[in-house]
Amino acid sequence: MCDAFPRVEVGEADFAALCEALKVSESVRERAWKTYESLSAADGALACSTKKKETWGVCIFIVAIDQDEVTFTFTELLKSINMSVCTFFQFLKEVDVNMDTVSTKVDSTASRLKKKYDVLFALYHKFERTCGLIYLEQPSSEISAELSSILVLKNYWITFLLAKGKVLQVEDDLVISFQLLLCVLDYFIKLSPPAMLKEPYKSSVSAVTVNGSARTPRRGQNRSSRTAKQLDTDTKIIEILCKEHDCNLDEVKNVYFTSFIPFLNSASILASNGLPEVEVILKQYDELYVKNKDIDARLFLNHDETLQPDVRACSQLERTPLKNNPDEEINIILPQTPVRAAMNNIQQLIMILNSATDKPSDTLIKYFNNCTVNPKDSILKRVESFDHIFKKKFAEAVGQGWAETGSQRYKLGVRLYYRVMESMLKSEEERLSVQNFSKLLNDNIFHTSLLACAVEVVMATYGRNASQSDNTSAETDLSFPWILNVFDLKAFDFYKVIESFIRAEPSLTREMIKHLEHCEHRIMESLAWQSGSPLFDRIKESKEREGQTDQPEPTSTPNMPFQHNHTAADLYLSPVKSPKKKASGPPPSATSPPDAQPAVTPQTQKVQKSTSLSLFYKKVYLLAYRRLHTLFLHLLSEHPDLEPLIWTLFQHTLQNEYELMRDRHLDQIMMCSMYGICKVKNVDLQFKTIVSAYKELCNTNQETFKRVLIREEKYDSIIVFYNLVFMQKLKTNILQYASSRPPTLSPIPHIPRSPYQFSNSPRRVPAGNNIYISPLKSPYKFSDGFQSPTKMTPRSRILVSIGESFGTYEKFQKINQMMCNSEYQLKRCAEAGAAAPKPLKRLRFDIEGTDEADGSKHLPQESKFQQKLAEMTSTRTRMQKQKLNDGNDTSASEEK
Repeated sequence: MCDAFPRVEVGEADFAALCEALKVSESVRERAWKTYESLSAADGALACSTKKKETWGVCIFIVAIDQDEVTFTFTELLKSINMSVCTFFQFLKEVDVNMDTVSTKVDSTASRLKKKYDVLFALYHKFERTCGLIYLEQPSSEISAELSSILVLKNYWITFLLAKGKVLQVEDDLVISFQLLLCVLDYFIKLSPPAMLKEPYKSSVSAVTVNGSARTPRRGQNRSSRTAKQLDTDTKIIEILCKEHDCNLDEVKNVYFTSFIPFLNSASILASNGLPEVEVILKQYDELYVKNKDIDARLFLNHDETLQPDVRACSQLERTPLKNNPDEEINIILPQTPVRAAMNNIQQLIMILNSATDKPSDTLIKYFNNCTVNPKDSILKRVESFDHIFKKKFAEAVGQGWAETGSQRYKLGVRLYYRVMESMLKSEEERLSVQNFSKLLNDNIFHTSLLACAVEVVMATYGRNASQSDNTSAETDLSFPWILNVFDLKAFDFYKVIESFIRAEPSLTREMIKHLEHCEHRIMESLAWQSGSPLFDRIKESKEREGQTDQPEPTSTPNMPFQHNHTAADLYLSPVKSPKKKASGPPPSATSPPDAQPAVTPQTQKVQKSTSLSLFYKKVYLLAYRRLHTLFLHLLSEHPDLEPLIWTLFQHTLQNEYELMRDRHLDQIMMCSMYGICKVKNVDLQFKTIVSAYKELCNTNQETFKRVLIREEKYDSIIVFYNLVFMQKLKTNILQYASSRPPTLSPIPHIPRSPYQFSNSPRRVPAGNNIYISPLKSPYKFSDGFQSPTKMTPRSRILVSIGESFGTYEKFQKINQMMCNSEYQLKRCAEAGAAAPKPLKRLRFDIEGTDEADGSKHLPQESKFQQKLAEMTSTRTRMQKQKLNDGNDTSASEEK
């Protein structure tokens, strides 16, 4: 067994040698060794010879980041301890045994490096495959050695890395990086001898050469001053590349002329033949790499072991069904690469918006004209104003050369904004039978929220991160809530539009719906509870309306069935203060709040409630209970009686001590509630165990339990928060759970069906024995247009899946047995009186609810699918029985 405190000379000498190789300071060395001793004391296995060096490296990384004394690049560290990127980050999580070894600062640095690696890994493999489609493996002997495929790949890749580092401020934007990569490919292809190229690139380069616009000396040329004819010629290659990779041509051309060409002109890397000089670009990239102290992406060219992915992680990526027979012809949907998935999402969004315009439609103009106060001018002015603001903020985040790219994305968002607004107004017109929406359409916060939501959908579509291919959440510099800062919008106001937005735009992809739902959760868990949020004002006003001092209005009915029938108008026009005088005037119109009541006498007048606050609290309760239930199952499944107690304390805190949520996170209150109840009920559950289980849940952040607000501008761990804040505030309430008269239990929230329907989700057939139906996922590219049955073969139009590949006799027998069991459950009531199988008749499916084979009626709650399923299985069962009887009769006659 390994000694937990290795003080032998060999160990110290090796540690000193590692520190020397990485050129770390004496202070980093001393603290790193103390960190190592602490980790070894907690887990002796880390001091074993097989893990000792790796542990040293992780400790040096942690201390150097914390002390801002990083004297080595990340790749140099990996090389020194013989670890890959993926293994290092996994090991970093493992050594954080007591949750206090790795600071949030180190977490942030590690996250940035991991995201950059994910993008580079995805781009390099896309680059390698693409070059294989462009260049011949063995070009003719007339090609000089300096243009061999290996040298070409090296030149391309390093030029791309240099361009990415010079012109991009965001390191993890997969789409912009890929568009820049296509620009590099286009530039080099046009300078390549046609004899090196495959079709269609060979013919295109030959045509360019004939026109004399390629392979000419380019040093010092101002490419922005070329003639229009030359520009048209120059874009032939980029058009092919964009079509091949489903990229938007206009966007890539914009990147080419506004970012890539200026980079070439300013970097001084081109030789007289127009090709970058290898030594020059190597030197410039090396300077960039050393300055950033991160990953040496040149090593991808050598397939260096430090950059190889974790095989275990890769095995969890999207999988395809297996064939029973290699020769069997079947449509298999291949897993999408991160780049392909991103391009497909973008193409689908662009196709949705092709029919939309960046100006209000005639239908919208009619709605505007019907308003008491026409909102058209203010709407157009607002859209134009945010155009300038968004363009500026985008350039600040991505790079000054990318302002036009930001403008392109904003314009797509404007198209979606007008499209969704029109859909919302049509729905409101059908619901209210009115056409005057003056109050809603003149509400500035509503329009700002709707526009921000539309732009967020566009930004998220373009901002897909490489690591999202494994279904994990990956934040980028432009991720939500970045959009709130751009539009100067409060999170509580933004939340009001999300559900209505999704309902109004049925063409949103599953990914976008999930993204907006994630945004909603982010708002409910923390963003809406930040200081300065209007949420606290709404709660205070709610108390005033109810005449209470200790109970917000919407929190009394968490178990009420949840109705997803609120619209944006309900939430944005929800009354703020109750009327104090006798109501008078005409009945409510379309310009009045949707939930306004008719004029009544003061004695019978009802206090108007805040719809937005009521709905918000209901959604918070649902989210809170779901998370609590998930964590509870991980930790306390053997103590089911504790769950209602923990929920009661959790709900009581949100309802009566909501100030504890200010500038904090919902999950912090959840973990404290769980620990408090376990403590008072004498159930052995350490906070460390709660945090360890919490880390394994989806969409969690270590900052949630490592950095909790204690008091103004002072932060500490969640354990400190529990002792100094939570327990002090709720001590009396918590102790009641140990008394003979515990508090009344809060009802468990009614868990509704999600309001967000995903068209691609498999749906379970009711009472169908785990039978699911799922829309066919098309293997075609989105550039071919939306799929229709005419584009599918008779075989591919109807595909069956029972959860695994099948085709053997035994598996079909299992299916038959399952269907027969289903038939028994479905038909036993309707056929209770049937004594013997009836004669077979031709089935007819044109008479709803009637089985022409036996004349029986179906149960009213059965779906049509169940009815048809029951009819087919019933027929098959009778056929089998009849065949069996015939066989028995034959056997009997033979015996005679």
